[in-house]
Amino acid sequence: MTIQEKIQEDIKESMRVKDALRLDVLRGMKSAIKHKEIEKIRTLEESEVHQVLHTLVKQRKDSIDQFKKGGRADLVAREEDELKILESYLPAAVSGEEIQKVVSQSIAELQATNPKDLGRVMKAVMAKLAGRIVDGKLVSEQARAQLGG
Repeated sequence: MTIQEKIQEDIKESMRVKDALRLDVLRGMKSAIKHKEIEKIRTLEESEVHQVLHTLVKQRKDSIDQFKKGGRADLVAREEDELKILESYLPAAVSGEEIQKVVSQSIAELQATNPKDLGRVMKAVMAKLAGRIVDGKLVSEQARAQLGG
């Protein structure tokens, strides 16, 4: 069963049990996927669907930060609930330790020695971790730390 089929089934189930929050999130996911399909003029592959969902997760995290700064605890709680639902449809993210190991390997392979090599290292690390959920910000921080930048 593809992610899109699972989302459709879960929409039906959410309607049956009258889970409004889950239904809203699922419909939003389906809509975002459909928009991307229209943009690409074809059906999306599984990895592309993951990327769309990852974008939605990132949007929720950004919203949570903004609402916390604005002192809106009610909106923070809703966004966190939505985030949990979204994350349940994504594969597990790459751990910090694994990112650190891949960054170290890439630096050694490229013989990178200074912060000027950051772009090359980032490109190599992201290529090695392609198809998985990776926090680019964390990769960048690890690379900068290991390159002494």
